[in-house]
Amino acid sequence: MSLPVTLYSASQVRALDAYAIGELGVPGYVLMKRAGEAALRFLRTRWPTCHRIAIVCGGGNNGGDGYVLARFAQAAGLTVSVLAAVAPERLTGDARQAHADLRASGGRVLAFDRDLLFDAEVIVDALLGTGLAQPVRAEAAEVIAALNASARPKFALDVPSGLDSDTGEPRGAAVRADCTVTFVALKTGLFIGRGPEHAGTVYFDDLEVPIPPERGEFAPRLERIVEPEIAAALPRRARTAHKGDFGRVLIVGGGPGMPGAARLAGEAALRVGAGLVTVAVSPDNIAGIVAGRPELICLPLHEPSDLEEPLEHADVVAIGPGLGRSRWAAEVLAIALRAQQPLVVDADALNLIAEQARTGRAEGPRGNWILTPHPGEAGRLLGVSTAEIQQDRLRALAGLIERYGGVAILKGAGTLVGASGRTPGVCERGNPGMATAGMGDVLTGATAGILAQCGDPWLAARVAVLVHAMSGDVAARVGGERGLLAGDVARELRTCVNL
Repeated sequence: MSLPVTLYSASQVRALDAYAIGELGVPGYVLMKRAGEAALRFLRTRWPTCHRIAIVCGGGNNGGDGYVLARFAQAAGLTVSVLAAVAPERLTGDARQAHADLRASGGRVLAFDRDLLFDAEVIVDALLGTGLAQPVRAEAAEVIAALNASARPKFALDVPSGLDSDTGEPRGAAVRADCTVTFVALKTGLFIGRGPEHAGTVYFDDLEVPIPPERGEFAPRLERIVEPEIAAALPRRARTAHKGDFGRVLIVGGGPGMPGAARLAGEAALRVGAGLVTVAVSPDNIAGIVAGRPELICLPLHEPSDLEEPLEHADVVAIGPGLGRSRWAAEVLAIALRAQQPLVVDADALNLIAEQARTGRAEGPRGNWILTPHPGEAGRLLGVSTAEIQQDRLRALAGLIERYGGVAILKGAGTLVGASGRTPGVCERGNPGMATAGMGDVLTGATAGILAQCGDPWLAARVAVLVHAMSGDVAARVGGERGLLAGDVARELRTCVNL
């Protein structure tokens, strides 16, 4: 089954389980057996030649899923070692029934022993699941450590044990799985924070449980940003089109001695299809930008007031790349903020706004801007540490929207996009090679260029994040992640907006 777009919290998924059992009349053990069937199907899809598996079972329903999988795998001819991390006599409810049915079918259950893991070709994690509400206890942490140290492929049921299903952060310790099969609905924590590096490839089966659209408590918490949105923002062009049809972007930045960021942003705006792009920078940056990208129109800002006339001719303004934090930069920002056009705000422009907020000089929320902070900048905007931002990125995103309005792009692994009244979006694409200088400038330019064409800040932000990440993946496939440059990503934007 292909992945749905919508993502949910752990409490919502528990409510869906209760809805299926209480209102649809599906017994809990039937759901457990469906989960076991789905798990076996995906396990054999991922490892078709595997014959020996070890299933590590905990004491709750996740362990019950493991016992059901063990029975079905054994019936399918696999050699199965079932390792109980919790004594089977402590099992209750459906998990107890699953264990009993396994034993009745001839299956053996052994106490957990890390040495037995090495006999398996694949290890199945059925230890904790989604019900974790506190840090992992010491005995479970030891089992998780053994699984991670086993040097065997790992397949997690529902959620890697120890991973917070809502924040994507480990609860002290968490299994690092090669893939995860999740049930009923996609859990938010598999796609944000450190969730993706613990979950690996995510498979999904809804267990035939529909999500009732009329029930407000089942409104999605998050949405995956997907490729069809690109065509919605950037439809096929008319044959009679001319450059004036695709927007005029003004990039404002490039303080003294910093031409690179503005040039990268300007090139990115061109690569996603903006019709005309002007970069307004410190005069000493003009020669470097023109020499490297002659398609850009360059405007020297001898004085901050030199920005006023070009603002009148722009459809979208992006400010921040290489701007600096000097008095000149603060005056340029003040003029840009008085403009009526939509704004894309990044880098030092965000830092200057954060400084104004700390001193009580910041204006209130506004609806016509897109803020693009990385976690450090987001921390400064909200007056908290970077670590606090990363501990709960969705909460941080909500804080940015409440405090500053508009659309917020919280950059990082699993970039988030949010706006008031909208279900936030998450981007699954991108790679660690993109953790290098200038990547944010490319995203700023791409956002401005797409906004100039579609006129919708929400859609433009989502699509820019997606094509930026996709371009990073294309560039990494060509030459590898290490040594990937922002300019490499900018060049690939053209491919990704023309899908």
